Amino acid sequence: MAGIRKLELEEALVLGSGWRHACHALLYAPDPRRLFGRIPLRYAVLMQMRFDGRLGFPGGFVSVQDGGLEAGLNRELTEELGEAAADFRVERADYRSSHAGPGARIVAHFYAKRLTLEQLVAVEMGAPRAKDHGLEVLGLVRVPLYTLRDGVGGLPAFLENSFIGSAKEQLLEALHDLELVEPGSITAWKVSLPR
Repeated sequence: MAGIRKLELEEALVLGSGWRHACHALLYAPDPRRLFGRIPLRYAVLMQMRFDGRLGFPGGFVSVQDGGLEAGLNRELTEELGEAAADFRVERADYRSSHAGPGARIVAHFYAKRLTLEQLVAVEMGAPRAKDHGLEVLGLVRVPLYTLRDGVGGLPAFLENSFIGSAKEQLLEALHDLELVEPGSITAWKVSLPR
């Protein structure tokens, strides 16, 4: 995240008309199942394959003047994920962080929304019928929150993919802060959290 600075939400909202705002959301749900009957899944976490071949979170550019950040984010979620995204609302309480990148005058706002597993599966099932499916979004993917016996398969291998902007750091920070993975496991995967 070189050159990217963290902002307080209030600071980000008063940057002025020359700045663009992008909002993205990590959607997750408790998942009590076990992979192969023995590896606990703990949570299902969604990301998407973007049009540029990189992994990211659903969302996009929003207008602060047109109903606010969350209203814009909820519109983006419906466009990218389909009608099942209208069954829940990302609210200010789901807000996690804001970051400004160097040069481009873009502020990225990040949210994390806890769903039920049924809601998350409904999003997955309906996503291929969404307006932006096959255009901006090439598909959804669940993040593997475990490490296989070889020490590589699972999350360590997943983290080797190409991510857009600060999506990888946002993912790791959310996994840690929301306790979606076993305590200490991020350190065990030899990855570091953003500062």
